[in-house]
Amino acid sequence: MSNVLVLNSGSSSLKYQLVDPATGDVLAVGLVEKIGQALGVVTHEIGETETVREASIPDHGEALRLVLGLFDEVGPSLAEAGIAAVGHRVVHGGTKYSAPTVIDDDVVAGIEELIPLAPLHNPANVTGIRVARELLDVPHVAIFDTAFFATLRPEAYTYAIDAEVAREYQIRRYGFHGTSHQYVSEQVSKMLGRADLKQVVLHLGNGASASAVCCGVAKDTSMGLTPLEGLVMGTRCGDLDPAIVFHLRRVADMHVDEADDLLNKRSGMKGLCGRSDMREVRAAADAGDEAAQLALNVYRHRLVKYVGSYAAVLGGIDVLTFTAGVGENTPAIRQAVVDSLGFLGLAIDPAKNEARSKEPRIISPDGHPGPLVMVVPTNEELAIARQSLTAIGCRH
Repeated sequence: MSNVLVLNSGSSSLKYQLVDPATGDVLAVGLVEKIGQALGVVTHEIGETETVREASIPDHGEALRLVLGLFDEVGPSLAEAGIAAVGHRVVHGGTKYSAPTVIDDDVVAGIEELIPLAPLHNPANVTGIRVARELLDVPHVAIFDTAFFATLRPEAYTYAIDAEVAREYQIRRYGFHGTSHQYVSEQVSKMLGRADLKQVVLHLGNGASASAVCCGVAKDTSMGLTPLEGLVMGTRCGDLDPAIVFHLRRVADMHVDEADDLLNKRSGMKGLCGRSDMREVRAAADAGDEAAQLALNVYRHRLVKYVGSYAAVLGGIDVLTFTAGVGENTPAIRQAVVDSLGFLGLAIDPAKNEARSKEPRIISPDGHPGPLVMVVPTNEELAIARQSLTAIGCRH
């Protein structure tokens, strides 16, 4: 019994994987969508075989019951495969949770207390945990997106606002995508056989973030109190002058919820050129769309600023690593960023950069004497599975 069921509960979705932490094999993967709507959809995959079902899915309890039913019906049988634990992705751990945590009633209450810091995510995470604990009688473990960044020093996590206000309302930099940044930076250290690396990791997907990691310890990260700060993303603006919100309130009579919607759902690449999918943005730019080209330039400019600043924070850079959907699959973005960072000694071999591979790899020229550029596929589910086993005292 060494397999782990990994659950990621969203407001209207439930993602899951059954993972063998020892080998990294994915025994099953699935997604429940449109929870709470008139008709939900469950997609359950085993290898190349996909089973799709439509059903009324009023809540997360029914969603998980459908998932467990599919394991019984089309496999793999959880009874036969055995699960040692259920690992839950939890977005926000605040300052309370800085490591994988075995879940009990007090932990559930603690995650609930953090809802004001993550009102869009933690409620769904709590719901998924409660339902899963009722239906699956095994240890449950919370893996927090913020945990890897608990090592930030005060000068990195402190905002320059009134200190009493910050303390009262828990305002500070927390960082997100931590499971990915930790997994990728560890993979780089293992590949290169060095524990002393100064790394900058770029997690580039629809959500995007950067981290500065030295000797396996996070020193800085681009996301802040929320996932809105930092890089340009699919629909999020990233860094901007906070007075823009006040300006919109005064001149456009825009209220808080409207501004929230603007900055989180109608900004980033979508706000700049009407498209949030990087493939569509690049296709439009190649076809001569000036707005798409500007969006790509803004995206690249922000990345270059962060890599340069993190090289300064670290006192140098040994490795720049690209990961996640855009980072792993968009050679043009990697080339454009590195071309702007030649002063740091970074370089890319064009043939290696264009080659398609699902394996971690170095894309710097052979024998390059400067810092390396790498592409390392992230695997948050495997990381959650392994951390879950460690938390309950099992080896993997």
